[in-house]
Amino acid sequence: MVFYKLIVSLFFCSQILISLGSDTTQPWKRHTIDKSSIGADGIRMLDVNKDGLNDIATGWEEGGIIRVYLHPGKAKAKELWPKVTVGKVKSPEDAVFADLDNDGAVDVISSCEGNNQKMFIHWAPKIKKQYLSDATWITNVIPITNNKQSWMYALPMEIDEENGIDLVISSKGKGASVSWLQSPQNSRNISEWRLYKLQDAGWIMSLIDIDMDNDGDKDILVSDRRGPKRGVYWLERPIRKKVTNSKFWKRHLIGGEKREILFISTGDLDKDKKIDVIAIDKKSIIWFKKESNSWKEIIIPLPEGVGTGKSTAICDVNGDKKNDIVFSCENSKGKLSGMRWLSWNKSPHSGSWTHNEIGGPLGHKYDRVVMYDVDGDGDLDALCCEEVDQLGVFWYENPHLN
Repeated sequence: MVFYKLIVSLFFCSQILISLGSDTTQPWKRHTIDKSSIGADGIRMLDVNKDGLNDIATGWEEGGIIRVYLHPGKAKAKELWPKVTVGKVKSPEDAVFADLDNDGAVDVISSCEGNNQKMFIHWAPKIKKQYLSDATWITNVIPITNNKQSWMYALPMEIDEENGIDLVISSKGKGASVSWLQSPQNSRNISEWRLYKLQDAGWIMSLIDIDMDNDGDKDILVSDRRGPKRGVYWLERPIRKKVTNSKFWKRHLIGGEKREILFISTGDLDKDKKIDVIAIDKKSIIWFKKESNSWKEIIIPLPEGVGTGKSTAICDVNGDKKNDIVFSCENSKGKLSGMRWLSWNKSPHSGSWTHNEIGGPLGHKYDRVVMYDVDGDGDLDALCCEEVDQLGVFWYENPHLN
């Protein structure tokens, strides 16, 4: 009887493990969105056609094109997605959605580096049925950005509370900065966009609009990987009348000034109802935990068998009501994994973490990971791109709640 009860117990335990996705050593299934160009360099998401599903903007750095992908619906999400080439520009580093002229058609802004140090607006066609037609998109350079800096990243954000949406922009290398572009009354008068520098920079990786001080407006959270001002910090938004003067944007250092911080993410890892910032450098994940008047730095070493750190995301991966950390890597040569997720054991503060596979050995240089329920099955899938082994734009199917 004891042996029988043991067998039954083991059976039910195995069923529970299976339902939670117990095999954490196997890569998740990868579904390609597009790999028809070269050098896919980052994804940004927004529901541009108001169907309740997020769409994607991507710059293909070596391919020299900016593309938009429309989510085809949950039933077709595992197929190639409908796409449109919204513009052809050299060395794009970032592409992001924003309806700059408030016409209801969502435009795309691209940031370019290399020998093409410009920022571009790709104007969407006003007629909804023409959104996937390459020929209906119009590309304009923003003159004030022309050959000024190696532009890396843009954040659509209302700054001056006037006219249309503004753009927080950033760069790397000589003369690099965090700045913002002020939209004119008519945003299509591109010669009237104005640029205001906020902060010297070395190599900006992240710009996040978030209310850091709980005063009701959004500030700018930044990660800078190089130079004398490197680290993670936030710029406190001043009152509207002072936003064009950089001295009123107070800089608050969070940490990482002695590290080469890449992408950062925000969330509430330990569910204490305070903002956490999760950063990554080449060897470690850095958890900046908010204390009363400071930030505590908690180091989580990357596990063996992965490349060097690139990005992070905070979410509940397997539906156990605990927040986990998903991370992506570059330099994932040979058998090294390009993406995994970490789950804490006793508590997120104990230092004991279990690492679980997502990407496996395929792929060399992953970019910023975005967690989103692509197929509508109730769990968060991992979207990313890879620009060396040319995996293109893709998503990994989360197996845990299937």
